[in-house]
Amino acid sequence: GRDVKLEGIRVLDLSQFLPGPHFTMMMADHGAEVIRVEPPSGEPVRTIGTRQAGASVWFRNTHRGKKSVVLDLKRPEAVAAFLKLAATADVIVEAFRPGVVARLGIGYEQVSAINPRVVYVSIAAFGQTGPMSQRPAHDVSIQAETGIVTLGRGTDGRPVLPHMPSADMVSSLMAMNGVLMALLRRQQTGRGDYLDISMQDSLISWLVNVTGPVFGEDRDLVLTSERGFGGNAFYNIYECADGQYLTLGGSEVKFAANLLTALGRTDLIDLCKLPPGPGQDPVKQFLRETFLREPRAHWEQFLAGIDVCWAPVRTLREGLATEQVRARGMVQQVAQRGFGGGTVTQIGIPIRYQHEPGRIDPEIPELGQHTREVLGAAGLTEEQIDTASGPPASPGRH
Repeated sequence: GRDVKLEGIRVLDLSQFLPGPHFTMMMADHGAEVIRVEPPSGEPVRTIGTRQAGASVWFRNTHRGKKSVVLDLKRPEAVAAFLKLAATADVIVEAFRPGVVARLGIGYEQVSAINPRVVYVSIAAFGQTGPMSQRPAHDVSIQAETGIVTLGRGTDGRPVLPHMPSADMVSSLMAMNGVLMALLRRQQTGRGDYLDISMQDSLISWLVNVTGPVFGEDRDLVLTSERGFGGNAFYNIYECADGQYLTLGGSEVKFAANLLTALGRTDLIDLCKLPPGPGQDPVKQFLRETFLREPRAHWEQFLAGIDVCWAPVRTLREGLATEQVRARGMVQQVAQRGFGGGTVTQIGIPIRYQHEPGRIDPEIPELGQHTREVLGAAGLTEEQIDTASGPPASPGRH
């Protein structure tokens, strides 16, 4: 096989939607064999959202390079088949409500009894313990519960829906970090481990730079006065004459001095040394009035020659089409064989190794495409495979 970081690592993924599928796809990008175990109805995101070349873009963004095996885990034959696969797995990922895998007979206790080397990770909204552990929650509920939705407010002062599924994505990364550490340790001890990953815990771990007022002064944030939330003149969004916007994103005094000097207002530099809040209002007012005088394109040219942190507020379509993004290979056109062929757009690989780099395999599995191959290799007969897979899904479902 080609040289890849995760050569020989076999992953069984029972999770759905975002956190589990995202991190197992990153493992697939680096050579792991990832087997998606889907119910007869399939991974829900197969049918969610906009499609490209016969498949949902969301599904493409989480399932490239994986195999699909259908198991109806309500059937004892399917549980037996899963345990056969689990005996050969290095990593198992699940994201059911706490307690479900144990009741099904495929939890860590059952699997580690036959495969003590397995690294088994459970991802749940609030983790496996605590008074809220049984509560169902998707990303926005967790962000709201944790106090993060209050940090993003529109100009009308009302909270806005979070624009990034941060709880999903950070738990994906924490799960992958935890799994890789456990695999590293297994080389020394020969024993795997069980990881209890909470989406809320993972999200809280990202609050390092905003908990100052809460931890230091036991108070909530006053957003208009806080660093990073509008209290700094040089960490803010400004409108231009054409209704476009740009951002200043570095409140270090040297950057403030560079821009204010270029704009002929060195008298305002000292105000930028004040803490975020009302003291900086005159600078904000000046910058607001200044940027409103000319269209964004004018300011892009003007700022290009000044050492200051700034960026235009691009649309997502514009942002993903820039030369920088293309140069880094973070958006790629890739030819696929399955799903009728054709070229598909893919998000690139964010972890760039000098040796043994990851590689995009754009092929996504049809529902149950690898059921026979994988379960046959595990020693099941055709009849056992049919029984374990349950009734066939309605025709035409991808």
